[in-house]
Amino acid sequence: MLLIVLATVATVILLRFIIQESFSLSDAFVSFLMNNFKLPEMTAITITRFLIYNNMEAITLFIIIVFLVIMLKISISWFTGYFDEVITGVDKLAGESPEEIVLSPELDFMEKKLNQIKSNLEKQKKAAQDAEQRKNDLVVYLAHDLKTPLTSVIGYLSLLDEAPDMPPEQRAKYVGITLEKANRLEQLINEFFEITRFNLQTIVLNKEKINLLFMLQQMADEFYPILAPQRKAVSVSVPEGLVLYGDADKLARVFNNILKNAIAYSYEDSVIEISAGKQDKYVEISFTNRGNPIPQAKLDTIFEKFYRLDSARSTDTGGAGLGLAIAKEIVKAHDGTISVESTLEKTVFTVRLPV
Repeated sequence: MLLIVLATVATVILLRFIIQESFSLSDAFVSFLMNNFKLPEMTAITITRFLIYNNMEAITLFIIIVFLVIMLKISISWFTGYFDEVITGVDKLAGESPEEIVLSPELDFMEKKLNQIKSNLEKQKKAAQDAEQRKNDLVVYLAHDLKTPLTSVIGYLSLLDEAPDMPPEQRAKYVGITLEKANRLEQLINEFFEITRFNLQTIVLNKEKINLLFMLQQMADEFYPILAPQRKAVSVSVPEGLVLYGDADKLARVFNNILKNAIAYSYEDSVIEISAGKQDKYVEISFTNRGNPIPQAKLDTIFEKFYRLDSARSTDTGGAGLGLAIAKEIVKAHDGTISVESTLEKTVFTVRLPV
């Protein structure tokens, strides 16, 4: 813009100098009068002096004004072209065009800004679509996960109602199954409420000193009835005296969920290894199991709500898919991290918590 102004000023000064100092225009006008109107030379010069020399300032001003009008028109066309480019880019932005916005080199800064806005809008749109999809999944999963045990409860209660003379042993068996399914239904409902509560409000932590070896060893012992039928075992390798500062009940929930997951997806006759150690200002707790590897594409989503590795989504074996999501929320509340790595040989869940 500054260059255009400077060039215009320089051109105006040059025009003024040429018009006022050059006699070529006057000589041409004298020749024109003499040749076309057959006027004597002195008469032609007199007329020229009267029309041109006496009005030189006005002629100069007129030519300069014409020049400036032409330059203004060119400049407006130039800037209008830029505005048209910007408007086209904004139209692409508003129309959610997949094409990248490209402007003239002079509008490079505007091009970068529009493409940045376009990228942010695309990310926001995808986030909104993902949130909508998760909401739809929530409805489907709720219906599926609650319906399975509820159907069993209704079925067995109907059998008991329709056969009042059922043998006591069979009746006791059906009552036991109904109670088991009802407890499972209650567990699912509690999990749904818990993950919702974690999302809607800040988790309140009641921190205290935790003997990590004692907690993990006790937890491993509690899983023995589940491990024994599949000939699995849990190995705990934690230094004595390793102390963690946190909410014991909630961290127990974290470790319980991870261990339960490791047991569910490990091979028979295998050992789930639990180890812990201090790394700088953090304590790292690792859970290692040997089983089918987790696909790389699913590692980023394994901590999402309602995620299960098995596509069948069996609520009898895999839970509601909320365990790891709840674990992640609790670990985040402790200013820690939870991650997973999976290879053909093993899968390792790692929890890092500040000392």
